[in-house]
Amino acid sequence: MQRPPAEVRHADELARLRDTDTGERPPGWALSLTAARRFIVGDPAAEISRKFVGDPSLIDRALVSLATSRGLMLVGEPGTAKSLLSELLAAAVSGESTLTVQGGAATTEDQIKYSWNYALLVAEGPSQRSLVRAPLLRGMAEGKVVRFEEITRCPLEVQDCLLSPLSDRVLAIPELTGADSMVFARDGFNVIATANTRDRGVNEMSAALKRRFNFETVFPIADFDTELSLVEAEAGALLRRSGVTAAPRRDVLEVLVTTFRELRTGQTARGDTMERLSAVMSTAEAVSVAHAVGLRGWFLRREPGTAEDLVSCLAGTAAKDNGDDLAKLRRYLEQQVTWRSGAQWKALHAARHQLPG
Repeated sequence: MQRPPAEVRHADELARLRDTDTGERPPGWALSLTAARRFIVGDPAAEISRKFVGDPSLIDRALVSLATSRGLMLVGEPGTAKSLLSELLAAAVSGESTLTVQGGAATTEDQIKYSWNYALLVAEGPSQRSLVRAPLLRGMAEGKVVRFEEITRCPLEVQDCLLSPLSDRVLAIPELTGADSMVFARDGFNVIATANTRDRGVNEMSAALKRRFNFETVFPIADFDTELSLVEAEAGALLRRSGVTAAPRRDVLEVLVTTFRELRTGQTARGDTMERLSAVMSTAEAVSVAHAVGLRGWFLRREPGTAEDLVSCLAGTAAKDNGDDLAKLRRYLEQQVTWRSGAQWKALHAARHQLPG
């Protein structure tokens, strides 16, 4: 698999945490809150790796929210690891992170709650055998956390199908009769939803649905060294999976992370103001560009990528949303790079002509 779910990638750590977990667990949880926190933020003494770079108090609040009767809403800029955090939380709480709904304009209630095997439906009528359980119904029946990615990309009427499951903890199946017509949530069930702040206003959530969630904002990484280390680790792992044996060059990554942070904030390291790009210049995008730089260098020249490769790979990131972003990037390379010291900064400036257009 290119990317196994968190409970598979970190199966050994989860098993060790379960075996040594002596803390009190909320009903239906696979781990206690303290063990779930250690799984996400790491515990070097127990050889538990750090999997999310961010404020540990955010993890505490998120876990407490999931232990209540309210869902958890993670909001923030694109690329701030909201989806990763929701996956890790679900794996820690339920031992499973794959009960996932991907929100979008074409998402329907059937994909969230349940649908039918129409061959059996025609042959036998509505029954448990012809019922096709979607993530929400499964999560309620099994007492698991359900993940709803990019919920604000869904139409309002689709979003509101969560109202009854989140408030009354019940899901009606009117096509069935008797006890089968109602599914009552078991202990451990809850919903983690994510939403990008850039999507605000696309399909704004109803006030009724908002009341059923606790909102937590996931912010970009503030510290340069922390972001650099994360990009280095994640890009290195991606390159190894892609068959690249050369580790990414740290001096190239320093240029990459600095460039992303300055284009994201509109301010250089020496305090000059500059034009911000409208494109997403997130840590996740930086990892993708670092991966591309390493692939380009290795498979074209059998060496780690350079700042010259960075210019070529940056173009595809900068020119996604607005045609003016490419011009802004060109001005950055022409005006804000010349005063930097270091061979890679000079190579970045010299390669500016490789930008298209």
